[in-house]
Amino acid sequence: MKSNLKIVNKTKSLNFKKIAQTRRQRGYNWEDTLVKRFNKMDDWKAFRLGSPSVALPDILCVNNIDSIIFTIEAKSGTGTTLTVPFDQIIRCLSWTNNFTVYKTRKVILAFKFLSKKRIGVGKYEKRELREFYKIWNAKKDPIDIVCKYDGTTYALIQGEKKKLNLKDYPMPFKSKYQKIISK
Repeated sequence: MKSNLKIVNKTKSLNFKKIAQTRRQRGYNWEDTLVKRFNKMDDWKAFRLGSPSVALPDILCVNNIDSIIFTIEAKSGTGTTLTVPFDQIIRCLSWTNNFTVYKTRKVILAFKFLSKKRIGVGKYEKRELREFYKIWNAKKDPIDIVCKYDGTTYALIQGEKKKLNLKDYPMPFKSKYQKIISK
């Protein structure tokens, strides 16, 4: 009986490891895509800053000609919502606030909803791939942010949904998947 339980627990543990690895790989691929898009443009330079364990934004982008700096927190997934925790917004703000030589300093939340929607364990259905780029309002206190597949956003405060309209940001690169919902 105990040996069967160990096999089941080991199998579950391996499944969770695989799921976590897949999630990290999606995130890395999305960050890598964004960096490549910026670096294809003449006046921009972008860098992945490392893993979340080092308390850095996902991506740092600069345009020294136009005096612009972005810190980007990138989220990608197969669900119907993607969440950015408040502490990730804080670390992005910390970076943009410290580079005062740049006239334009923005925290961008980059959401990518993959073309497959998870409907169960290992089960997916096809849908439209969508990208949303939202600007964090630096005058607001950082809170947990949720972006829905339709591009609407809300704050999550102690488990309660609160209306929050974040403006879309038209990125300097072209993407056929970018959706803009706010005016």
